[in-house]
Amino acid sequence: MQIRLNEHFTYPKLLRFVLPSIITMIFSSIYSIVDGLFVSNYAGKTPFAALNLIYPVFMIIGAIGFMMGGGGSAIVAKTLGEKKDDLARRYFSFTIYSTITMGIIFVIIGQIFIKELAQLLGASPEMLPHCINYGRIMLIGLPAFMLQYLFQVFFVVAERPKLSLFVISLAGCTNIILDALFVAVFNFGLAGAAIATIISQFIGGFLPILYFISKINDTSLRLGKTEFYGDFLIKAMTNGSSELMSNVAASIVTIIYNKQLMDLAGEDGVSAYGVIAYVSFIFAAIYLGYATGSSPIVSYNYGANNTDELKSLFKRSLKITFIVGIAMTSIGILSSDILAQIFTGYDKALYELTRQGLTIFSLSYLFSGFNIFGSAFFTALNNGPISALVSFLRTLVFQVGTLLILPMFLGVDGIWFSISVAEALALSVTAFLLFKYRHRYKYA
Repeated sequence: MQIRLNEHFTYPKLLRFVLPSIITMIFSSIYSIVDGLFVSNYAGKTPFAALNLIYPVFMIIGAIGFMMGGGGSAIVAKTLGEKKDDLARRYFSFTIYSTITMGIIFVIIGQIFIKELAQLLGASPEMLPHCINYGRIMLIGLPAFMLQYLFQVFFVVAERPKLSLFVISLAGCTNIILDALFVAVFNFGLAGAAIATIISQFIGGFLPILYFISKINDTSLRLGKTEFYGDFLIKAMTNGSSELMSNVAASIVTIIYNKQLMDLAGEDGVSAYGVIAYVSFIFAAIYLGYATGSSPIVSYNYGANNTDELKSLFKRSLKITFIVGIAMTSIGILSSDILAQIFTGYDKALYELTRQGLTIFSLSYLFSGFNIFGSAFFTALNNGPISALVSFLRTLVFQVGTLLILPMFLGVDGIWFSISVAEALALSVTAFLLFKYRHRYKYA
């Protein structure tokens, strides 16, 4: 049966409601990894290097969709909780139209400056043509890419998380199949990977629009007429700034990781970190999926002033996060040998470095879940500045600080330990803020 936002969420009901969002995030991580593997194995190392160099730019811009989705959905869900359904629908429509408009603006700017951007990022003469060709194609799908992120959240607000899973699964399978066809069979190279990606993005970004304007849509949200809401736009962008910050910071931290590893371990270190990053994408997707799936419930009950349900959701979420953290850390440590063998078994030295890195890195899963939940929780409560503070300290300040300091004393192991220390420091801030604001929002 369909689960509604206004229901009481027991543990089984809460897990059933958030499960599609978790699977969606995991699936998104997996098909991104497959995309890179096809380019690396069939297009060559130079195109693969060009992809890795320029792709973070699209992740940063695409995160605007997460920003608008996270920030806008919190306001829309709160408005639904206040029983202002018509206003919620207008906010929803305005969010979609604003995101499309911003996407088009970035497409135009990107097409003009893609060469200069690639050069600024350090593209070599051999990589530059690949960066430009790949970038120009990818820019075409940018509005759809942003909408794909946005609709992942709004499907949950509309109480249709399974539809989000269906759309992302369809888009992901399309990307994987077309990657195999364009890159492996037809030898279109990096351009083929880009074409496959934007086709999948059009499915993920524009197929939901057809649903939300169709007659089969029986949810509380419908795409239709609206007006310009300047205050809402500012509030949505501020409220969702933590999502944007996380993606921007991740790109900056990746650059620093690679720089430190090149100095201490050479190319093997960078390769080992690539494997660890792939694995961490999937593990983090579980926490992100739970945060995405549970946030609209928090926003709705906050808007409805249902403090009893807020307290229940908060306590259950902390317990679930704790149990999952223990499980994921254990799995990460126990599976480090197998994962290292799968990715780097062909080189003994690289295998040992990767296995050691995976084992140490897994300790971070004990803390990261609470930080991800805490940031998303404050976004759901429409407190964007506090959410952004947690995200900023966790993903940038603490990570950069530990990444620069610990290797001075521990060498390469200091790089692997840096994420765990950074997450532990961030957890102290998250715990303090959750304690400080418990009476204001009445969740504890």
